[in-house]
Amino acid sequence: PTVTSPCKILKCNSEFWAATSGSHHLGTEEAPEFCTALRAYAHCTRRTARTCRGDLAYHSAVHGIDDLMVQHNCSKDGPTSQPRLRTLPPGDSQERSDSPEICHYEKSFHKHSAAPNYTHCGLFGDPHLRTFTDTFQTCKVQGAWPLIDNNYLNVQVTNTPVLPGSTATATSKLTIIFKSFQECVDQKVYQAEMDELPAAFADGSKNGGDKHGANSLKITEKVSGQHIEIQAKYIGTTIVVRQVGRYLTFAVRMPEEVVNAVEDRDSQGLYLCLRGCPLNQQIDFQTIRSAQATEGRARRKGPSLPAPPEAFTYETATAKCREKLPVEDLYFQSCVFDLLTTGDVNFMLAAYYAFEDVKMLHSNKDKLHLYERTRDLAPGNTAPPGTPPTLWVALLCLSQCWLCLL
Repeated sequence: PTVTSPCKILKCNSEFWAATSGSHHLGTEEAPEFCTALRAYAHCTRRTARTCRGDLAYHSAVHGIDDLMVQHNCSKDGPTSQPRLRTLPPGDSQERSDSPEICHYEKSFHKHSAAPNYTHCGLFGDPHLRTFTDTFQTCKVQGAWPLIDNNYLNVQVTNTPVLPGSTATATSKLTIIFKSFQECVDQKVYQAEMDELPAAFADGSKNGGDKHGANSLKITEKVSGQHIEIQAKYIGTTIVVRQVGRYLTFAVRMPEEVVNAVEDRDSQGLYLCLRGCPLNQQIDFQTIRSAQATEGRARRKGPSLPAPPEAFTYETATAKCREKLPVEDLYFQSCVFDLLTTGDVNFMLAAYYAFEDVKMLHSNKDKLHLYERTRDLAPGNTAPPGTPPTLWVALLCLSQCWLCLL
């Protein structure tokens, strides 16, 4: 079913942005107009408060309004009509390319030390999760879940059922909050939903705002409505968001130092990219896949799913996935699993693009392919370099046989 969010916070953000573009150039005599627009913004957020409960972008906007009210000495009482203010003049920060050194991670953090160690996390398909430690999991995680949460940014995903009555879910909404950082960037919110992949932040801007290092945070549209890339140079981070079919995929490249930058170590385990999905949310899709390969359906005892659509058999799903994913690794197996459980060929494309993003973002080219499920293994445990994939497939089949006997 199509998911339509009743929360209209993006509309409030864009209206305020349109009304106050260029407001940092206003003289003191025009400050009342900014306060008028700010009150209108606050009024808009109050109207949508009930439907936006739990929305990160909404709570970000509410806190931002309070801060701006104090900074500009605005009264909460007064007119709320939104005047159209002057637009940004040529050569402003939207086009400025010079940035202080502090806004370039590699130059500022590691000028006299070794290059940073980059890590990767990705979420795609049913959904399948590859964590910063190269653990690969298939999860249910229906509803809203934190994907990343550190001192620099928050990422939250919302997963909804693909088919009524099925445990198969996919990502229908993504919210990214880049926190304000020194002289580099203002706080920025990016939000994407099904059939809506914006090429700008929620306020309509495409960079980090009005600070001197604004261009250390930029959005680039690669394919309209299908593929955007966010470069956050001030934290050495690259984020790729795609819409494949009706659902979203997420991939990130981030330095370990940024990954582990948290004030509260106890809360560090609460987000998926670092610790993975809770055990009660994980699906052992390879056991299901083995049963489907043997009998065509998951009819035997053990893990099971609702009857998959008739569009694909195990043989046709395997052949379809092999068109884009010739190596029978976990991305290939995820593809087969998703086609059997959803019948939607776009999930094959999601697995393909997820692996393309791994090739672009992962710093260790020896760890691109994963051949063994990692739910019960130590983080980062993969097929050793040089081990033939056929051997690991054979060992995997043998392990599944033992599972069946047990």
